[in-house]
Amino acid sequence: MAIALAAAAGLAAFGAEAPKDKAGTAPPATNVTAFKGPVGLELRSFRRELSKDLPGALARIRAYGLTNVEVAGIYGVPAPRLRAELDKAGLKCQSMFISYERLQEDLIGVGMAARALGAGYVVVDGIPHGDKFTAEDCERGATDLNRWGEALKTLGLRLAYHVHGYEFEPAGNQTLFDRLVVATAPEFVNFELDVFGAAYAGQDPAKLLDRYPSRFPLVHLKDMKKGTATGVLTGEAPEAASVALGTGQLDLPAILRQAAQAAVKYYFIEDESPEAAANIAASLRFLGQVRF
Repeated sequence: MAIALAAAAGLAAFGAEAPKDKAGTAPPATNVTAFKGPVGLELRSFRRELSKDLPGALARIRAYGLTNVEVAGIYGVPAPRLRAELDKAGLKCQSMFISYERLQEDLIGVGMAARALGAGYVVVDGIPHGDKFTAEDCERGATDLNRWGEALKTLGLRLAYHVHGYEFEPAGNQTLFDRLVVATAPEFVNFELDVFGAAYAGQDPAKLLDRYPSRFPLVHLKDMKKGTATGVLTGEAPEAASVALGTGQLDLPAILRQAAQAAVKYYFIEDESPEAAANIAASLRFLGQVRF
């Protein structure tokens, strides 16, 4: 579902009361927005709330007017029960995050869980590696991703690899991520661009979308606290470096402009901050007003 913040009634266009942000005020209505992508929420943003009260947290997410979600874990319940809770809340699972190890151990089980959730995408959460991501890690990962993607396609599912940032280790005049893209078959494997992770690694997310316009069907929308150093290839950043969209140092208008020209199918807000749940209203407000 495309975000409807362009309506004059703002979040009321979703038939739900506009949620209040941390300051206790509702996001203002806006008449025009350049962003019309189908936006949802990566459920990791509500990881604390979901672990305490699954139905209540899902209802709160729906109250923001969102219907699309990406599932990261199943919160201690079987996939069919989680699907029932999502259905009850009026939420649709578009993609399911899963570990590399779980795919190695039980590929068919992963596929069945994704189908039970109603997901169209299975997203691989990283390639195991040592202190540094190597060419050997990249080659092994590409082989496995191609094999898994081909198998999942027979189940009506699409495989995507989540880009963390450590994949941008230099490799001649390219990076290992470039090699990973070339080594994976687009009919079986695509990618989920984490704009924060790419920028933290010193990459320009907009340029990545321009370079590979057909390979990023999924995008994680995140912003980075002003003053955060970049060029870090660990793939891990402090939670406090994550801030509400439009309040950090990423050039989100430029990223969204390029994404609008690429084959992006779903955008998921992901907020790693300890205040993540409180930041969602501000992020939605930004997407309702952004110009590019």
